[in-house]
Amino acid sequence: MNQLELRAVVVDDEPLAREELGYLLGQIGGVAIVGEAADGPSAVEMVDRLQPDVVFLDVQMPGLTGFEVARRLLDLDAGAQIVFVTAYDSRAVDAFEVNAVDYLLKPVDPARLDTAVQRARRRIASERHQGEGTAPPLATEQLERLLQLVSERQNRRERLAIKVGERLLLVQAEEIICASLVDETITVVTNQYAGTSNYRTLDELQARLDPTVFWRVHRSHLVNINMIKEIVPWFSRNYILRMKDEKQSEIPVSRTQTRRLREYLKI
Repeated sequence: MNQLELRAVVVDDEPLAREELGYLLGQIGGVAIVGEAADGPSAVEMVDRLQPDVVFLDVQMPGLTGFEVARRLLDLDAGAQIVFVTAYDSRAVDAFEVNAVDYLLKPVDPARLDTAVQRARRRIASERHQGEGTAPPLATEQLERLLQLVSERQNRRERLAIKVGERLLLVQAEEIICASLVDETITVVTNQYAGTSNYRTLDELQARLDPTVFWRVHRSHLVNINMIKEIVPWFSRNYILRMKDEKQSEIPVSRTQTRRLREYLKI
């Protein structure tokens, strides 16, 4: 069982993160990286085409979140073991813990990665013992439960604190129009206020919000797609989003996210 070589796909929008994970997997040994993807849609296509044994899947990515990718892989019956690489804190990870998948917190700990690889190896060996291409129904049920837990947890995260002047205000998540990272400070805009968040990164803020509503349209910008007032064509077939706040904030859309926006809005 320990000699079973795993074929892996690594999915992360940060090239350095993919490189680091590849290096750590090389140190462990017994894992061949057969593909890398930088966004959700590419990950789904690659996993469906390559049929790897295990997918190391970032949670916050352009195109589709890791959880959305997992849902599509379930629909495709891809059969790969999924190891989420996540910025969720340890309490959230404990809440999501199920036996069908594993979790790695960034920055990835080598010993924890080794544990995840061994766990995936044991499950794959068990599947092959049961019969080639046979995926245990329990694993699918557990992943389904994980996605349900994620959804429930996101629905409970309804209010966020923002600092406006000397005041600390609580706002409903659906009131947020956009959030932008400028000079290492996250500014959150609602209809009534513009304030700063205590979150250090947009990844951390995005993890608190519904990924079907809040899109990371640019590395430095997160928007509520229900609060887009106008889509302005820009150079190189990209777009600027004009939002519904009083100042009509203009948010650039990255090249990667432009395709997702076109597909969603049928433009």
